[in-house]
Amino acid sequence: MNEIILLIIVGIVAGVLAGLFGIGGGIVVIPALIYIFGMSQHQAQGTSIAFLLLPVGILAFMNYYREGFINIKFAAILAVAFVIGGYFGSKLAITIPEVGLKKIFAVFIILVGFKMLFGK
Repeated sequence: MNEIILLIIVGIVAGVLAGLFGIGGGIVVIPALIYIFGMSQHQAQGTSIAFLLLPVGILAFMNYYREGFINIKFAAILAVAFVIGGYFGSKLAITIPEVGLKKIFAVFIILVGFKMLFGK
């Protein structure tokens, strides 16, 4: 049950950030799947593509799926939570001035980059 709650939180955060900054969910979901759920980079990327499957990732999904790098349950939960988060993130984004939004986005990208570069 804790796993499902964590997946919902990750999906909502990814959706909010996607709605807020227009980013793909992978920048949030992939690090979360690696650092919170202990997935390998391949598993995290495959699972991320699975929940963003149609229409953009069908061919990539098929490659990751054939190699066994997709967790279907995680992808389904993340997809539902991502839609909800995307709605609320977009509502918030339209209230933030462009300059502030750019700065928030830049800080977020830098922090994620440092974590992936220097983290375990």
